[in-house]
Parts: sequence; structure tokens; C-alpha cells
Amino acid sequence: MNARRGLYPPIEPYESGHLDVGDGHRLYYERCGTKGAKPVVFLHGGPGGGISPDHRRQFDPELYDITLFEQRGCGRSTPFASLENNTTWHLVADIEKLREHCGHERWMVFGGSWGSTLSLAYAQTHPDRVTELVLRGIFLGSEREENWLYRYGASELYPEEYEKFLAPLPPEGRDDPIGAFRQILTGDDERLKVEAAKAWSRWEGVTVTLLPNEEVMNSFTEDDHAVAVARIENHFFSHHCWLEENQLLEGVDKIRHIPTIIVQGRHDCCTPPHAAWQLKKAWPEAELQIVPDGGHLFNEPGILDGLVRAADRFAGKAG
Repeated sequence: MNARRGLYPPIEPYESGHLDVGDGHRLYYERCGTKGAKPVVFLHGGPGGGISPDHRRQFDPELYDITLFEQRGCGRSTPFASLENNTTWHLVADIEKLREHCGHERWMVFGGSWGSTLSLAYAQTHPDRVTELVLRGIFLGSEREENWLYRYGASELYPEEYEKFLAPLPPEGRDDPIGAFRQILTGDDERLKVEAAKAWSRWEGVTVTLLPNEEVMNSFTEDDHAVAVARIENHFFSHHCWLEENQLLEGVDKIRHIPTIIVQGRHDCCTPPHAAWQLKKAWPEAELQIVPDGGHLFNEPGILDGLVRAADRFAGKAG
């Protein structure tokens, strides 16, 4: 058996800046790899997450022209943590504006977790602009998935951590954590807002790793990261990601022709394999790889191996 693939060596952007997408939003983006090579766009998770230098390294820089960007309100995009004019369909339109800005006719779309949701929404809206899809940790935006993470499911695996998650909420709000957190995260009490944001983001940090990881936990609970992730994520989930129930499953016929690889961790507690299996059943043409020792994060060895091999394969690289 071949050894597991790891990240490619570090690379620096050959272009970076901010793209004005309207509505008062400016998106930070960067391009790296080889200009004019196979185009790919990387869609980060969250909603509310961001990009890191390691995200660039999932692609062979000699074979790919790689575009990464931070979604509305995220990271270096401005205004920071903004909820105004920030919906799934704004983000889908932003991806098209970025494609046009980069001068690509079509490109590969590569996204994990919330990035998989956004990838599917974009591909179903603009199927003629997508050459291939690589998806990780499938999230379809269903009520079932939201309930698993915030009401009943993950709470059974991490009961002591779930109590910490609920701690900032008044007792009467704990039956509806998403709604109760929304009141605090959009309120005027800054101290309580930061406390609630850290609890929300810490809970995600607990569920995304297969084994406890202090570095990941710390990154999720940094003030700025916590506020952006909590406010934007809660905003999207409060509106069911502006998706009809089963919309992405029912839209598979629009993208059935697009070559697709799905990499899913068997022990993903954040986005469990049920959604990936639903997607595979609706879309037999897609290739589903369930990683037996994988959790949620892209850089876990088995998950990373699947993602890098998928990108290599779609670039025509053997091995």
C-alpha cells in the first residue's frame, strides 16, 4: 500500500488583495501555484471560518492555479463578522465574481464542511462553470444535521463539554440553543457576547477533532475567531442556511455529470457520515471515500491523503 500523502511544501501567493463584491463587502483573496495552470477555488468551512497557508498546500503548485478567499465577514474580509447582506446566495454570487475577476472560464471547486455545502450550492447554480468537485465532511444544511450538533447527538458523546456549551444560556433558552445564542450574539452586552461566542466556538472545536487537540481548541477560542465563527455560523443556522429542506439532494440532477470525489471521516462527530451517504445514494456517479480512522478536519492523516490524491488525480497526476 502506498504511504499516505501529506501536504505539498509551503508556497506564497503570487497575487493577493481585496475584491469589492458590493453590498459594502470586500473579500480578501489570494492566488498561488502556477498562473495559467488548472484553475481551482478553495471554499473554507464555518460558516465564519477562514483560510490558512496550509490550505494552499493540498494542491500541487506546478499543476494548479489556486484561488483561496475568505467569505463575507470572515478573516481579512471586511466588514469583519458582519451579518448584513450575508447569506448562502450572496456567497454563491461572490464566487462567480471572483471567477470572473481571475479570468477563468471554468474551475474545479474544492470545499469541506460548510465549504462542501457552499460547493454544492454554487455548482447547482452554475453547473457550466465547474469542471470537478472535491468535497469533505458533507453538510447538507438540514434540520437533522443542525439538531445533531446543537441539540441531541454530539451531546451524547461529549456530555461534559455540551454542558459548557450551554452554560452562557439562561435555563429557559437551553431547549433552543441556536435561538438563545442568537439573542446574545446580536445583543448589546459585549462581555456576554464574547463569553457566548467562545462557548459556541469551543463546542465546535471539541467536535471537529478525532482526539483532543489543544492547539485546535485554542485557535477556535481566540476572541476574533470565536466572535466571527459564532456570529456568522449562528446567523446561517438560524436561517437554515437559506436552503429548503433536501434542496441540495434534490438538485443533484443539475450536477450529476460533474466528476466528484467525496472524502468523509467515519468518526466525524461534527458532520457525521449519514449526510455523505445520503448524497451518495442520490448521486451514485460520485465517488465516496469513507476514511475508517478519520474525523472532521482536513489535516487528519487519512482525510488529507484522500484530498491530496483527489486533487492529484483531477490534475492528471499518476500515483
